[in-house]
Amino acid sequence: MGYPDRPGWLRYIQRTPYSDGVLYGSPTFESVGKPTVIEITAYNRRTFETARHNLILNIMSAEDFPLPYQAEFFIKNMNVEEMLASEILGDFLGAVKNVWQPERLNAINITSALDRGGRVPLPINDMKEGVYVMVGADVPFSSCLKEVENPQNQLRCSQEMEPAISCDKKFRAQFNIDWCKISLVDKTKQVLFAQEVVHGEGILPDAGEYRPPSEALKSRDYYADFLITLAVPSAVAIVLFAILGYIMCCRREGMEKRNMQTPDIQLVHHSAIQKSTKELRDMSNNREIAWPLSTLPVFHPVTGEMVPPLHTDNYDNTNMPLMQTQQTMPHQTQIPQQQNAGKWYP
Repeated sequence: MGYPDRPGWLRYIQRTPYSDGVLYGSPTFESVGKPTVIEITAYNRRTFETARHNLILNIMSAEDFPLPYQAEFFIKNMNVEEMLASEILGDFLGAVKNVWQPERLNAINITSALDRGGRVPLPINDMKEGVYVMVGADVPFSSCLKEVENPQNQLRCSQEMEPAISCDKKFRAQFNIDWCKISLVDKTKQVLFAQEVVHGEGILPDAGEYRPPSEALKSRDYYADFLITLAVPSAVAIVLFAILGYIMCCRREGMEKRNMQTPDIQLVHHSAIQKSTKELRDMSNNREIAWPLSTLPVFHPVTGEMVPPLHTDNYDNTNMPLMQTQQTMPHQTQIPQQQNAGKWYP
């Protein structure tokens, strides 16, 4: 209550919008002895009816129930919401109790493989993401659980081979356990000692209690600094623009100065070239010329009919050759030619 999100140690998972949501996690030492109130708000998507419920979690210290021997199992064929179901978790604790034979056995922590850096499996063969289950007991580990620490099994795990565990058959019927990822923790052998801090390079010496600056300090006016920061670059830019404008607008030579410094012979050549260019352009705009006589209509000497001109009126006269080639007209009279046999042929 009073926070925008759930506590950092508490996780929530819901596979589909229509499946049950699950809250799970392991409380930290800071949460021990403090009631954690979680406000749950639900609404009906069809009627938009809302309902609220306050869930109160009373967290107790784990030191009241000491379980010094802890073992963490990785179950590959289960998801976290399936393992949190009371019947499946009870079956798993029963299988562990049958192998371990403790007087008191409890589940300490249940974590999804995704929270440990795992990846979502492909949606084939109904694969699961896996779940880590840590259990604690009050008796030392059994010989079956210690088989994981054998050098032969450690070598097989390094070669990505399944180790040979004698009690695996007691879990295989329902739980597929990765024995290479099992961890055994014996808290009775853990000795806590205070490490002395050696002050050296990179570590600031202890200067006592931090004292913030007094509120009686005078406030500083940054208006003058702002003007200096803005005025100096603006003045430099204005001077540069003035110099550039004077060079480009007031220092131009002009055509008169250029003509005065140019020799007369070059000016005459330049004027002659411009004049000739203008005359050629004017001549190219007027290309109408008279048709040659050979292209005019003529009378046929035999039939008396008027023969059409060699070219039509829309013929491009600019590409007309100076001399026309002789072509055989439809009514042209052929002059008889003398053959070697002494006979004449038309």
